[in-house]
Amino acid sequence: MRWKPGGRSEDVEDVRGEGMGSGFRVRGPHLGIGGFLVLLLLSLVFKRDFFSLLGVTDVASPPSATTTTQPMERGPEDERQVQFISFVLDDVQKTWSQAFSQANQSYPHAKLVLFSDVTRSGCGFAEGASGPFYCPEDHKVYIDLSFYEELKTRFGAPGEFAQAYVIAHEVGHHVQNLLGIDAKMRQLQASEPSRANDLSVRLELQADCLAGVWGYSTEQRNILEQGDVESGLAAAAAVGDDRLQRQAGGGVNPERWTHGSSEQRVAWFRRGLSAGRVDACDTFSSRY
Repeated sequence: MRWKPGGRSEDVEDVRGEGMGSGFRVRGPHLGIGGFLVLLLLSLVFKRDFFSLLGVTDVASPPSATTTTQPMERGPEDERQVQFISFVLDDVQKTWSQAFSQANQSYPHAKLVLFSDVTRSGCGFAEGASGPFYCPEDHKVYIDLSFYEELKTRFGAPGEFAQAYVIAHEVGHHVQNLLGIDAKMRQLQASEPSRANDLSVRLELQADCLAGVWGYSTEQRNILEQGDVESGLAAAAAVGDDRLQRQAGGGVNPERWTHGSSEQRVAWFRRGLSAGRVDACDTFSSRY
């Protein structure tokens, strides 16, 4: 991709190194380390904040004024990656700001949180091993940068546009949230539980298409270089449910899909790239 380092985005929050370290303070019932780990495990598995249910707060509070912490040492390559993420995030959000403005709507920016291993989000605990995600409760995208190394080495999807696709997909969820699509989908899931996975797949495929809409704009502005589109498509294929199920050593079971197959994800990302219009991304009325 054609871009120049230009500092960090105001919408990027870098909390790496702050995580769930030994400097936490707990107010509420006394918990030993065993109890703490049990609550942490339950919170991660069930996506609920079990600490708050027991009246435990400030589990990941910042250190007190008398405590000093040493910042993590990071090299120039790390800073370059953060600046690339900043460039992509700002460019994606500028594209959506313009689109919303043309529809006489405002576009509140999403924030992007960089974290390491585990952090807390408005949707509960965020775990790096689970991959990037968007939380509609706090309008934030959460990414552990180790995912990008995994995307390259484990999933065979290297390249900057592959990384950009991930950010654009998650911001696509922010767009869905602002438009009320996410809330409507969850209402349908509650009223029709048998369609829960199908509806989740449709939401994810639409986010792929919305990422493609941004990708279309980058082509029009001559930001993409040769091979970038292929890199993005490879990333979409890499995280298809069928491929992930095969890698896990089990058989392919479409009834358990939540994001769509590699073929479906590529097809909808490509549709956004080709059309460049939001109305081309109606996955809920289409046969995917």
